[in-house]
Amino acid sequence: MSQNVQKGSVKASDLFVHCLEAEGVERIFGVPGEENLDLLESLRTSSIELILTRHEQAAAFMAATFGRLTGKAGVVLSTLGPGATNLITGVAYAQLGGMPLVAITGQKPIKKSKQGRFQILDVVGTMRPITKMAEQIPSVEKIPSLVREAFRRAEEERPGATHLELPEDIAREFTEARPLRKIIPYRAAPDHKAIEAAVQRIRQAKHPLLLIAAGANRKRISDSLTAFVEKTGMPFVSTQMGKGVVDEGRPGYLGTAALTDGDYLHCAIDRADLILSVGHDVTEKPPAIMGHGRAAAVIHFNFTTAQVDDVYFPELEVIGDIARGIEELTRLLDPSPHWDFDYFHQVGEDHAHHVLQRSDADGFPVLPQRLVRDLRYVMPEDGILALDNGMYKLWIARNYTAHRQNTVLLDNALASMGTGLPSAIAAKMVHPECKVVAVCGDGGFMMNSQELETAMRLKMDLVVLILRDDAYGMIRWKQESMELADYGLTFGNPDFVLYAQSYGAYGHRLTKAGELIPLMQSCFAAGGVHVIDIPVDYSENVRVLTEELMAKTCLVP
Repeated sequence: MSQNVQKGSVKASDLFVHCLEAEGVERIFGVPGEENLDLLESLRTSSIELILTRHEQAAAFMAATFGRLTGKAGVVLSTLGPGATNLITGVAYAQLGGMPLVAITGQKPIKKSKQGRFQILDVVGTMRPITKMAEQIPSVEKIPSLVREAFRRAEEERPGATHLELPEDIAREFTEARPLRKIIPYRAAPDHKAIEAAVQRIRQAKHPLLLIAAGANRKRISDSLTAFVEKTGMPFVSTQMGKGVVDEGRPGYLGTAALTDGDYLHCAIDRADLILSVGHDVTEKPPAIMGHGRAAAVIHFNFTTAQVDDVYFPELEVIGDIARGIEELTRLLDPSPHWDFDYFHQVGEDHAHHVLQRSDADGFPVLPQRLVRDLRYVMPEDGILALDNGMYKLWIARNYTAHRQNTVLLDNALASMGTGLPSAIAAKMVHPECKVVAVCGDGGFMMNSQELETAMRLKMDLVVLILRDDAYGMIRWKQESMELADYGLTFGNPDFVLYAQSYGAYGHRLTKAGELIPLMQSCFAAGGVHVIDIPVDYSENVRVLTEELMAKTCLVP
């Protein structure tokens, strides 16, 4: 110990790690650099596991998914400069998706520099617009309070991303400071008068409808909403990020808003005279439930007040802890004799009938309807699909029945490609007992395919589906829908079987539609990392999702 280090002092990097431990951090995802070496050494002797990834973006996707599934902030680590800029997409993914994340980046010494501006960017300034908080740690004494605040801000409603920059000279200082105690927050219950007003409006409605959105995707809310639906029998729809909050196998489920409008569930939305909107998130692309000329009154049930815009201006807001508010609403609200759900139930039947059409087709390449049906057959109720972003996301959101919360992990906020495989890896860490499948397009898979090595190194049991159409399929669908020429969206691919084998994983290629179920069953039984190349026929995109649904007519009551 040097002369200027007093007895009882602790090194700043050690203090930083002790603060992380005090927050309950069990693992950190990332790619360290030279400026993180003191922190890395402190992590080496700590209780925290470092999950080394092959790209910082993938690490951020993993940390964000960890936060999404646990409610506790995931932590991601990178160096300065290019390492920090590689985090940006993953940080934005967490911020827009409402996933708690703390990003930690290194920096050159801030008190004395011997390298000029080499690799130095204003990382804090870059992170500030895409986070809830971004701060440089200017002194060792500020570590406890800034770490506590970063976690508090990341985890409080609405959750999101925060960022801390730890310069390497600060990391080497010593201090007498110690971690702050983590405080468990207790959210206020909604005002009783607001709940009573909601009860009165719902009682008076003839066609009330429940809309479950992203902000309702919390464990206690799932339980309370399930009890609400059981008692009232109220039909419900969900946004993509509200999918599975209430079991979609229950009577009254009318569909998930995979499309902005034009689907069967939008007939029910148009018929409703009152919509109970739970967990509305302005960031998520929602179904249009309001607008000038629409008849339905909307009750906004959320942790925070509504952000009013042209398509969302509720007439009543019930603000506070959603689960407690729904529990009180359930206690006070009995089914009303003048509620009329007949039309809604018909919409639900029409939706269920439509999603089954061509789901038994034997054509090859595989039709998306058949793919989704076979996935639902082979996946257990607690099995997790981690979706990348592509055309299949719409088909799965619309056609796949989610029986449990967070069993369909999709992103309807930033909607970044490259998320599927990293999210699946994180999901398997959080739920090692569950079957986890990454569903990727060939475009999205290749954006973070290097994380196959991470999955192999971690000795995971994981199945990765690559839905191959040799193009950026969703954009090509929209290009075709606009009657534009097919241009600029087609590419080549590696041999995915050999590619998987080069990592030591198992590689498979589907040659006919009927092979998927037995192949996935054998992959689950064998264990290890399996990559399945599945040629997909997306010709149904325009026929079903554009022409057929646009041509349908909502029933007249």
